[in-house]
Amino acid sequence: MIPTFLFLTELSRRLAHAALITFTALVCTSHAFAESVLLTGATLHPITGPTLRNGQLWIRDGKIAGLGEKVEAAGARVMDVAGAHIYPGLIAASTLLGLTEIAAVRATRDTTEVGQFTPDVQSWIAVNPDSELIPVARANGITHIVPSPQGGIVSGQSGLVALSGWTTEQMAVIKPLALHVDWPEMQLDLTPRDQAKDKTKWKSAEELAKERKRPLAELETFFQEARAYHHARQATPSTPLNPPWEAMAPFLKAELPVLVHADDFRQIKAAVAWAKTNQLRLVITGGRDAAQAATLLASNHVAVIFEHVFDRGLRDHEPYDLMYKTASLLQKEGVLVALSAGTADMAEAEIRNLPYHAAQSILGVADRLGSLEVGKEATIIVTTGDLLDIRSNVREMWIGGQSVALETRHTRLYEKYRNRPRGN
Repeated sequence: MIPTFLFLTELSRRLAHAALITFTALVCTSHAFAESVLLTGATLHPITGPTLRNGQLWIRDGKIAGLGEKVEAAGARVMDVAGAHIYPGLIAASTLLGLTEIAAVRATRDTTEVGQFTPDVQSWIAVNPDSELIPVARANGITHIVPSPQGGIVSGQSGLVALSGWTTEQMAVIKPLALHVDWPEMQLDLTPRDQAKDKTKWKSAEELAKERKRPLAELETFFQEARAYHHARQATPSTPLNPPWEAMAPFLKAELPVLVHADDFRQIKAAVAWAKTNQLRLVITGGRDAAQAATLLASNHVAVIFEHVFDRGLRDHEPYDLMYKTASLLQKEGVLVALSAGTADMAEAEIRNLPYHAAQSILGVADRLGSLEVGKEATIIVTTGDLLDIRSNVREMWIGGQSVALETRHTRLYEKYRNRPRGN
C-alpha cells in the first residue's frame, strides 16, 4: 500500500506538471488561434493617415499585414464588412475598471494599498479578468486599460492591460507603464472663525499653510531618499535591497512617466516645478484646470490625461462649455492630450462612454497600438458608423489578432426579456 503522503506528493507533482503543460500550451498556441482574415468594403480610419473608403485590411499572426484599396492576402478568410468603419481599439488611460466591481461592496474593491508611499504596488495584478464591466467596455470599442492604483501619496505602478485573456498574466501587455502620484491638496479654507461650522476644528491660515507643506515635503524627501538609495546601490552593490525604492528606478531615470493626479491650477503648477527639479517625465492626470496652465504645460512638454469632459465648471465666471473645450484648448497650445472617464465614483461603470470623449492615447505605446499601420498589432474594432456617434455600435473586435466576443450582461438580459413569455 502506498503511503498517503507519497500518494499526495505524487498527485501534486502530476497536477503541477499538467498545469504547467496546460499553461505552456496556452502561451505557445496563443498565436495559433490568431486569425488570417481579410476585411473588405469598410471605411478605414488609420489615424496616422487619410481615411480610406472601400478599403481592405488584412490580419495575420496577430498583426496588421496589409491595408489599402486592394490587398493580396493569399489563404485569408474574407469577411465582407461593406458600409462599416474600422478603427484602432481604444485605450482607457486612467481607470478603476477591473479593480472594482460594485463600489458599495468592499469585497469587490481592490484599488488601495495601506501606506502613503507604496511604489512597488502593481495594479495589473489585482485586475479581475471575470469582471462583468469588462465585456461592457469591450462592446463599446475599448480594448486596453491602464488600471490606476489608489491611496496614499505614491500609490503604485500601473500597466497596460488588454481586455482579453483568462488570467492577469495573459492580459498584462506592458508592465510597468507609469508611477502614480496623488498630489496633495493645495487650497486653504479661509473661512473666518466666527463663520466656521465647527469652531473647535477651525485653523488659521498659517496653520493650514504649514499643514499643506507637510505632505509636499514628505513627497520630496521620499524621492530624494530613493535617488540616494540607487546611487548607493550603484556604488556599493551589497547595499541591502529596499523594495519600494528599488521599484522607483525607471521613473527616477525618466525611462517611464510619473502620472500625477492633480486638478487644481496650484497643484498642476507645483507638480510641473517639482518634476522639472527632479528631472521626471510628467503626465498630469485629471487636469480640471489644465486650460489655465496650457502655456506652462506646453513649454515643459507635459502631457495631460483629461478626465472632466462631462463635468460642470467649478467657477461661476467660467464658460459653461469650458470642460468640453479644454482638450481642444490644450491641443492648440501644443499640449499632447488624451481623454479618460477617470477614477471618480462610478467611473469604472461609465468607462464604456469613452468613445464619446473622443479618446486618444499618450502612453508611449504608439509603436504597437493606436493606429492602423502594417506591422502594428491587429487590435481593431469594426463599427456600424462613426465611432464618436452615440448611434454607432461595435460589430466586431480583434485584440492582438484574435476575435473577441462582444456579448455582455446587457445583451444577455436583453435577449432574455425579449424572448419572455407573453400573455394573450
